[in-house]
Amino acid sequence: MDGPKVSITVCVRNGAHWIEGCLESLLKQTYSSLEVLVVNDGSTDGAEDVLQPYHDPEGINGTPVRVHHQPPLGLSAGRQWAVEHATGEWVAITDIDVRPEPDWIANMVAQTSPIGDDERVVAVTGRTVFEQADDLVSRLRSVEIAAKYRARPRRTSLANGPCSMFQRAALIEVGGFDPAWYHAEDMEVSLRLIQAGGTIVYARDALVKHVPETGAGHFLSKRRRDARAHVRIMRHHPKRQRNGPGFDFLGSSTMILCLFPLWSAFIISGLPLVFGLLTGDLEADSTAFEHWEGWVFVVSILALLLHELLLWRGRLGVVNREVMRSTHHNKLTAMLGVRRLTFRWSMALWHGLILGCLDALFGRNGHKR
Repeated sequence: MDGPKVSITVCVRNGAHWIEGCLESLLKQTYSSLEVLVVNDGSTDGAEDVLQPYHDPEGINGTPVRVHHQPPLGLSAGRQWAVEHATGEWVAITDIDVRPEPDWIANMVAQTSPIGDDERVVAVTGRTVFEQADDLVSRLRSVEIAAKYRARPRRTSLANGPCSMFQRAALIEVGGFDPAWYHAEDMEVSLRLIQAGGTIVYARDALVKHVPETGAGHFLSKRRRDARAHVRIMRHHPKRQRNGPGFDFLGSSTMILCLFPLWSAFIISGLPLVFGLLTGDLEADSTAFEHWEGWVFVVSILALLLHELLLWRGRLGVVNREVMRSTHHNKLTAMLGVRRLTFRWSMALWHGLILGCLDALFGRNGHKR
């Protein structure tokens, strides 16, 4: 297919077992005007040996592939190296644990033409499908991501890291990827491009498949990083200074964030009642409802019930229903498992927000002083 040259970049750190699947998918793209830039970000798991056979900068075997090895400088640093050394008019980014469909690049290139005089398309973002394994985390993650994409408009505010393409000149104009950024480099760059007058377009048919995201520890660690980085995003790009479409990809985090304080208020305010039940001194305990603890207890129960209703009626309700419908285990066990995971998710978000505030206070991880 004729068209502008596209440089695809992918970074890897200790993901040797994913390299072959990702690179083989990139080398099978139907779009012909390509090059691939792979950044090995300080891997210690043998990734260098796996990558070596793919190094083919002249494209003798087809698509040119350049492999760059660097110390563990981070994803932003790796992507910035690729932007600086790319020869394509467009720079596509993906992740090593992603498997792009053969027409991924072709479908994104097809959406680069603006609609109307007010558009200057500077980025195109595709659709990520999370595959499922036989565990709660991967099912929840798969369903949640699918629900997000179903509601996504054509003009969007985020070019997602696993499946996007940027106009190289526009990317360089806004400073590219800052190596100091901690996580969420795709969101930071997207907002800068929009503030500079650019448009980000969602291309639904530009599909990539993500390997299953399994394990509660891994899932919660990523949500903690998301929340920590979000503090930087909101600090550098407050709502009053943003133009273009609003955030359309926050997902369930806002509702999940409420769970930890609501349950904390319920538990703490209910301690006098529990103590009375355990000691048999219910008469003395009844006086608790004459004080603020009693009112907090009642209000927290009502708030939790309302929150549950909103969860089931909203996007996460779709997740709850589909996860339980797809499970092979007891439905009650599945529901309790989702509730336990969402509570831990809420705790991880609060932990990330606290770390993000500390980053802002001390001017680290990409925060301006």
